[in-house]
Amino acid sequence: MLADYLINAFATLFVTIDPVGLAPMFLAVTAGATAATRRRIAVRATLIGGAILFLFLVAGRGVLGVLGISVPAFQIAGGLLLLIIAVEMVFEKRNRRKSETAEKAVSQHAAQHAAHQEELHDVAVFPLAIPLIAGPAAISAVILLSSQAADTVSYLGLALVILVIIGACFVSFLLADRIERMMGETAAVVVTRLLGVLLAALSIQFIADGIRAMIAAS
Repeated sequence: MLADYLINAFATLFVTIDPVGLAPMFLAVTAGATAATRRRIAVRATLIGGAILFLFLVAGRGVLGVLGISVPAFQIAGGLLLLIIAVEMVFEKRNRRKSETAEKAVSQHAAQHAAHQEELHDVAVFPLAIPLIAGPAAISAVILLSSQAADTVSYLGLALVILVIIGACFVSFLLADRIERMMGETAAVVVTRLLGVLLAALSIQFIADGIRAMIAAS
């Protein structure tokens, strides 16, 4: 049971955050930066993104309680949100939207800080940490998964999974140029669509579990 939960958590977060797919986004928002600057941006972005996800891991259920939202209701809502993300991935809308976000950040940054390369660190917060790493879907997935943790061991296992995913994002940033060359456009499209189908199936499972729990509680 624990193994199934952790595998499900890893698959959900990996597909939602998509560390490999962040590589071209990282290259886009750090265009013109030196290798050392890119490393510093990668460190800062992953630390900030990870901190946000851990914040919602710890406080997410408390927030639901304060707002009077039941776990089954959040399971259904979170599942629907993940399903929308999955549909975007299958039909290539998610990567297009991510690219537009990255390009907008680059153009804004270039206009405001053209003479100051060190201020490229601003992109570590937006759009890398938020929303590309810790976006609404990822935050929802963390709260959703934490609500399904059966015990302390499962909860700690989820924390470890988040660490692994954040580590994968960091590695992806460091190897961004190599990943983009190795995958190519066709391979990237195929992988994105396959991951989208997987996320769609997981999101339907979340919705079904939420409906079942809501019926059982009524």
